[in-house]
Amino acid sequence: MAKLSRRVHDAQFKTKVVLEALKGHKTLAQLSSEYGIHATQITLWKQQALEGLPSLFAGKSNVDLSAQEREQIEAPLFQQIGQLKVENDYLKKKLRTS
Repeated sequence: MAKLSRRVHDAQFKTKVVLEALKGHKTLAQLSSEYGIHATQITLWKQQALEGLPSLFAGKSNVDLSAQEREQIEAPLFQQIGQLKVENDYLKKKLRTS
């Protein structure tokens, strides 16, 4: 039995499918057969879109990072800041002794 690989859909495709689902002109079964996606997946995408819509109008930034994502971004930056501080202190010390 051959293993099926998962398909990865880009944001544009998902948006197109969700908009069609929200319009309500076609049934989930019709959308499912038209786009080759299971009806449950369309429903999940639709729920995600509806949950995310209020944040568009909340006036907050579009990017809300989790603590783990934020830490992954900040850790190398703090490391670089520390390294630059040590180098700066070393150069100040060398400049005074010259």
